[in-house]
Amino acid sequence: MICGKEDTPFKGQHFKKLRRRCLSKNKLFVDGEFPPTGSSLFFSRPAPADIVWKRPKDIVADPKFFLDKASADDFSQGSLGNCWFVASCACIAEDSSLWKRVVPDYKRQEFLPQSRYAGIFHFKFWRCGKWVDVVIDDYLPTRGGRLIFTHSKSRNEFWSALLEKAYAKLFGCYEALTAGKARDAMVDMTGGVGEGLEVADYRPEQLRDKLFDILHKAQDNMSLMCASIQARSAAEMETKLNVGLVRGHAYSFTGVKNVPLKGTGLFSMFNRETIQMVRL
Repeated sequence: MICGKEDTPFKGQHFKKLRRRCLSKNKLFVDGEFPPTGSSLFFSRPAPADIVWKRPKDIVADPKFFLDKASADDFSQGSLGNCWFVASCACIAEDSSLWKRVVPDYKRQEFLPQSRYAGIFHFKFWRCGKWVDVVIDDYLPTRGGRLIFTHSKSRNEFWSALLEKAYAKLFGCYEALTAGKARDAMVDMTGGVGEGLEVADYRPEQLRDKLFDILHKAQDNMSLMCASIQARSAAEMETKLNVGLVRGHAYSFTGVKNVPLKGTGLFSMFNRETIQMVRL
């Protein structure tokens, strides 16, 4: 459920006023509150010298905000350890009623002809009981002419990278997005309530069915779901399991199903007519 109607300008920046001012002066917006400098990238160390901030028009010839419609494929994690944010965005992107609240006036935020383009975007997040409107410029960190953080699979689609930048501004810098919880990001983008479950608590067979009952009900209620496999030590982070999943990485749920096994070669292996599975 999305709660609240009033939007609060983050850091007192009003999107429409700033855009009008830039257009009247025929200048592209540069955000003094979140400048294209190293302080917007990291809080614990200087930014590498080879990171260059570029506007989308200087990265590709024909930049687009959206190429088609929003989808989970629009989010690919870059070199930042924020898979929790990427996984939650993938969930949001599958529900138009949700992402349209986070991405207001999405058609008007498209890359317009030069005379109407001001290099300014805005996104909305739920913080402390209210919707906060975050304004950003379109400078994005690159290395070798390519985006280094969250990006779309299509080089000329930029809404995912710009959304990440707005979220980084909300937190203070990109580095502050390292190692979070997916449910916290989903709360920030829906105004809903997040709940966490530990799979280890449901390992006994009789409790495993209860876990999947919870997941099925959550899916029927159109709840957003993500999961991760906890790393037990720093050495285990980013290690791949035999099934292909990565420890410490967050995954978005795209389906919870009872898969029939009767009449297949898997029936004798599992000795049951159905098996409960999650699609990530």
